[in-house]
Amino acid sequence: MSSIVERHKTLERNVTLLAIFAFVAVTIGGIVEIAPLFWIDNTVEKVEGMRPYTPLEQAGRDIYVREGCYVCHSQMIRPFRDETERYGHYSLAAESMYDHPFQWGSKRTGPDLARVGGKYSDEWHVQHLKDPRSVVPESIMPTYQFLAGRKLEAGNMTTELQTLHTTGVPYTPEQMAKANADLLAQADPDNAGDFATRWPTAQVRDYDGDPKTVTEMDALVAYLQMLGTLVNVNAPAAQEQSGEKGQ
Repeated sequence: MSSIVERHKTLERNVTLLAIFAFVAVTIGGIVEIAPLFWIDNTVEKVEGMRPYTPLEQAGRDIYVREGCYVCHSQMIRPFRDETERYGHYSLAAESMYDHPFQWGSKRTGPDLARVGGKYSDEWHVQHLKDPRSVVPESIMPTYQFLAGRKLEAGNMTTELQTLHTTGVPYTPEQMAKANADLLAQADPDNAGDFATRWPTAQVRDYDGDPKTVTEMDALVAYLQMLGTLVNVNAPAAQEQSGEKGQ
């Protein structure tokens, strides 16, 4: 027993030796947790209704990340009563399966946005982004008035969707080929063309109240308005995937 104690003291007093043993312990633990994921058929099981982001929604998500919205707003509702009563059904892993990077997190200066889609009108979102305190007096969010006056310059969305496709996002060849046209079509219902044939569940409308130009505000509001709307969390299939079946 005394020899074990002495060895442990030696390990604690030797920084280099302690670091080596700590690294070995963490490595073994990591392998034990991560390696099995490579041998199971579905790490994240699909849920009916999930689809990749449209080009406009993806552009809005890029703006969301660019402006640091994720710093104050998480997109992860935890399976606790106080969370679900405030925000709705807890988040399913499948709802973030096409996110690169995902927006799960623990920091919340503002409310969680996992199910904000459809909760407010487009006009509310536009006003909230332009002047947060006009709709939420206690808000400390900065203003994003400039988004309404900035024409959307998203770059080549075909290339972006092709890049996401290489990571496993199931965009079809037609969706990728017509991404640049679909970017504008979703915010212009009068000239949407055959947009609905490629994105049958996407919302097509002018989001920022200015039909003359597709702006960064259009893109960001389009992204916010689809969050949490794709999966029917009350459907039996979704409940089974979320572990509720039989409870």
